[in-house]
Amino acid sequence: MDSKLVLIVITSYFILLFLISWFTSRKVTAETFFTGDRQSPWFLVAFGMIGASLSGVTFISVPGEIGNTKFHYFQVVLGYTLGYFTIAKVLLPLYYRLNLVSIYAYLEDRFGFWSYKTGAFFFILSRTLGSSIRVFLVAGVLQLILFDQWGIPFWVSVLITVSLIWLYTHRGGIKTVVWTDTLQTLFMLLAVLVSIYLIGKDLGILKITEFVNTITTDSRFEIFNWDWQSGTNFFKQFASGAFITIVMTGLDQDMMQKNLTCKNIGDAQKNMFWFTIILVFVNLLFLSLGVLLYIYSETNGITIPVRTDDLYPMLATQHFSAFVGITFVLGITAAAYSSADSTLTALTTSFCIDFLEIEKKYPQAQQVSVRKKVHISFTFIMFLVILLFRWINDQSVINAVFIIAGYTYGPLLGLYSFGLFTKWQIKDRWVPYLAVASPLIAYIISQNSENWFFGYKFGFEILILNGLLMFTGLFLLRKK
Repeated sequence: MDSKLVLIVITSYFILLFLISWFTSRKVTAETFFTGDRQSPWFLVAFGMIGASLSGVTFISVPGEIGNTKFHYFQVVLGYTLGYFTIAKVLLPLYYRLNLVSIYAYLEDRFGFWSYKTGAFFFILSRTLGSSIRVFLVAGVLQLILFDQWGIPFWVSVLITVSLIWLYTHRGGIKTVVWTDTLQTLFMLLAVLVSIYLIGKDLGILKITEFVNTITTDSRFEIFNWDWQSGTNFFKQFASGAFITIVMTGLDQDMMQKNLTCKNIGDAQKNMFWFTIILVFVNLLFLSLGVLLYIYSETNGITIPVRTDDLYPMLATQHFSAFVGITFVLGITAAAYSSADSTLTALTTSFCIDFLEIEKKYPQAQQVSVRKKVHISFTFIMFLVILLFRWINDQSVINAVFIIAGYTYGPLLGLYSFGLFTKWQIKDRWVPYLAVASPLIAYIISQNSENWFFGYKFGFEILILNGLLMFTGLFLLRKK
């Protein structure tokens, strides 16, 4: 692939982002960064959230994973629909009624100071790790196909990357992110659709009916798994999808901050409804692309990589046309940065509101200065974490960190469930200790479950156990 052409495309892409940033940040106030002035069109929020939900890791992993688990991932996607319905009907009305900027302020109102700070801390920890890893994995692809050919060291390319994200978000904040995410989602979907069309053309699949028939008759088209001991059992996957959605969207400042920029609760719920429909369709596209990638490889005698995550990047950059390669680079760049820019904004918002209490302790003129310092600090932290993963250079460690990040949402699930479904008060000062103990106990149970529970193996549903342990601990800590 021509590195000069890749550079031109990526440069043009960032110029578009900067134009959007300039347009959206012309008239900003101290609150615009956090709330977007609560004037975002619901349809833009719905479309842009697709890019934020599907990171660069998803862009690469879902098609490749078809070879290992077939269409079983779609069971999780079906669970998403129940989770989003719960968010629209339970959590969004709560956040709008309390007029929240940071969703974790609810915990202070319901339980007290330590519960509030614990919820915010676990979000910051999880999002810092998760988003840094996402950017790291994509940065590795870009380093291989572009920056290595120019002799640019990895740390320099990462510094450029995070600096660009900071530049186009530091003024407009969430207002800018709502618009840039829309552009990035468009490019991500374009890359998938172009890949599907051109692969189908090479395989002689020209009609939609032929495409559907090719996918549904393939041996990898197996959606449901009823083996209760399997980690991909339908009931495990469906329940996990629902709870993952509730905690990683409904209890996540990053995702909810976009919803809270809508004009009213009606627009926010409308956004969630259409976002759910689009997300299900997009995941079907990714899974279908995975089947086509495997069929293409088998037809042309191409060896499948040991790491299935490498299949799509390898074919796009080494075997497909230059046009497909360019759209792949554009798509993966968009998928990675749509997640990173919104995360950087959400981390800044949470730290400023939840820990610095910027609206209470600083005059309005000073709030912007403080917020900018926090924003650039989190940019630098993300840069350091990415370099740390590069130094470790161990894929198993990266996977472990993703799992750990998943564990951090368990305490949030327990806290919010206890707050919403009971009327008890708790001994607030003990909550931080309980929030550390619950994931640790869940981890121990997960590691020994096959011996303790007749061969039962935990999958994503470990999140439910984690939340249940937190809920039980809060019950024991309730005030009599």
